Amino acid sequence: MISKKYVTELTNSMDTIILGRKLAQGFIPHWLTIAEDINNPEYEFGKQMTDPRKIIFTKTLDNVDWKTTELAKGDFIQEINKLKNESGKDIIVYGGAKFVSNLISERLIDELHLFVNPVAIGKGLPIFQNLDSKQDFNLLHSKAAFECGINVLAYKLK
Repeated sequence: MISKKYVTELTNSMDTIILGRKLAQGFIPHWLTIAEDINNPEYEFGKQMTDPRKIIFTKTLDNVDWKTTELAKGDFIQEINKLKNESGKDIIVYGGAKFVSNLISERLIDELHLFVNPVAIGKGLPIFQNLDSKQDFNLLHSKAAFECGINVLAYKLK
């Protein structure tokens, strides 16, 4: 059985988080609240989410008050390639779905860690909706299953 250990290890390999604006507006305040409460059982993970550099890709926000957070308002392809060429650890993406779909479409994501949740909700938010050509991936590993039944499939772009 895998657990939060997988997510923690994945997060330990990064020093930058990139987010789309819509997700960032809930994600950052959520983890800031947790990281400010030393008695919260998720405090350490909250610090892992709030302390690293965060870059929000947006066309509408003009500023943010969150520490270690920047806005990227230019061409996302150029911005991502610039980030990938900087020295440092890995970059992790916490979508949302439309943002991740655009990154996949432009072949800007090197590894996908897909968390397959055993819940049917009808219409979901597809992350492969913007593909206009075939993309091949190699399976790095699969992990089954989190205590809640989630399976992880990790792929590397060929």
